[in-house]
Amino acid sequence: MQQNALENYLNQLLDIPRFHDYCPNGLQVEGRTHIHNLISGVTASLDFLNNAVAMDADAVLVHHGYFWRGEDPALRGMKYRRIALLIKHEINLFAYHLPLDAHIELGNNAQLGKKLNFMTKGYFGEQNLAVYGQPIHELTLQQLEAQISSTLVRKPVIIGDPAKSIRRVAWCTGAAQSYFEEAIRLGVDAFITGEISEQNVHAARESGVAFISAGHHATERYGVQALGEHIAQQFNIDHQFVDSDNPV
Repeated sequence: MQQNALENYLNQLLDIPRFHDYCPNGLQVEGRTHIHNLISGVTASLDFLNNAVAMDADAVLVHHGYFWRGEDPALRGMKYRRIALLIKHEINLFAYHLPLDAHIELGNNAQLGKKLNFMTKGYFGEQNLAVYGQPIHELTLQQLEAQISSTLVRKPVIIGDPAKSIRRVAWCTGAAQSYFEEAIRLGVDAFITGEISEQNVHAARESGVAFISAGHHATERYGVQALGEHIAQQFNIDHQFVDSDNPV
């Protein structure tokens, strides 16, 4: 398919004008005009890009791209090596940050909820990025920990009583630990995100609401995969997901 057709479709599908983000969403680095082979991943790291080159990618689709607010704009060092590789091989870089988190079907939060068998009841947080709902079946915090470990293939950090019953849950992928106090006010039994900060430990202990840090990378693997598969089916192009390991 045409590069500009894919960009227009993704921008409309993910409703990018709705979001105030920390980076540009859409086509960040321009490559060849025709796209047959799309490679997706969480972050456009050099390891990921080397894999994409080896797989003869025409375009890559990621959640964490480049040009973040407040960073040095100079093309030097790590940034130069990444962008130079893309330009050398004429690979398009499509990156979607908050719009990919928030999409109600293909987004990171929607896909994590689906993986963990949660039913969505509503949204909260900045720009309604975070989600609250309930497990399909009531379970204990210990059982939820086992489910997360099995699904994400990563042991989460959990602050809370293992025997606690989990009837209501809130979640937001990535680094959304700042939403914890709002989740507490919603009356949930547990909050799941990717990272944990020092103050979250005290808030969990004092509120009785369990805090679950399941990994920034681990919680954000699924939206970009779902989006890549959607594009492949919609436009009959090849798609593969590359998971560059990240323990955080």
